[in-house]
Amino acid sequence: MAGDSSTKKAPQPLPLWKSFGASAFSACTAELLTLPFDTGKVRLQLQGTPTPGVAPKYKGLVGTVGTIAKEEGAAALWKGWQPGLHRQCLFGGLRIGLYDPVKSQVSRLMDGEGAAESSFGAKVVSGLITGGVAISIANPTDLVKVRLQAQGRQALAEAGKAPPKPKYPSAMAAYRMIAKEEGIAGLWTGVVPNITRNSVINATELATYDQVKQMLLASKLVDDNVFCHILSGLGAGMCACIVGSPVDVVKSRVMGDSVGMYSGTVDCFVKTMKNDGIMAFYKGFIPNFTRLGSWNIAMFLTLEQVKKLISE
Repeated sequence: MAGDSSTKKAPQPLPLWKSFGASAFSACTAELLTLPFDTGKVRLQLQGTPTPGVAPKYKGLVGTVGTIAKEEGAAALWKGWQPGLHRQCLFGGLRIGLYDPVKSQVSRLMDGEGAAESSFGAKVVSGLITGGVAISIANPTDLVKVRLQAQGRQALAEAGKAPPKPKYPSAMAAYRMIAKEEGIAGLWTGVVPNITRNSVINATELATYDQVKQMLLASKLVDDNVFCHILSGLGAGMCACIVGSPVDVVKSRVMGDSVGMYSGTVDCFVKTMKNDGIMAFYKGFIPNFTRLGSWNIAMFLTLEQVKKLISE
């Protein structure tokens, strides 16, 4: 009876290049499927506190998505898809692809050579390391994605009925223009809150998914199947959203600031708290959870299937 799970050998880790490829493909798939939710989330986060008596432009996920589609066209919901895929190839491939090999080394140090399973602490530390390293490399792609998602809102707000051509006509143009106008270092604008946000969220997502899946399999309530992966991905998305929303709001505001409103991460945090109140750090929580929950389900479902196919 216990033989099913106790006598099965743990699957061998994939070679690093296969793990990177599977992770990058799965992250890009999830990105394309859920990008409209992310666009709505960014617009809600960038929307300040409205003037008393004036209704906010964006209300909730459905209202925000509907407003964007109506005013800017449905294609605007996929603004930033190019740098989004650039980001997921680099960031997703590295943070997820490196997780298992890093976890095995961290677990050896923290849990000892003979540990049957990695401890939750080792999983969290591994996620922090891979998330921090990955986003340090991929920050320019995240910056361009946020700028492209934000500019429709800024153009409409500034120009009314006759918005000019967007400042950044494409992802590649945005990379060049930011480097020219703000210097090469400008491509790493917001890197500190981005490292904080992504290392924390990465650790939460991967460690939670790993732990929930391990607990579900140990309980024998489910097998290692699609239902198990959906439950584990949903748990990972919820935990990541609760932990990461405050740093996500600060990151979006710092990266979306092309007029110098904030002098840095701390300044953005202080001004957001002062001007908008503490709940501003959970602005867009529902679309953020919708995005992260659906993203994690799509990514982990794809990843598990791809790993099975290429591990033969």
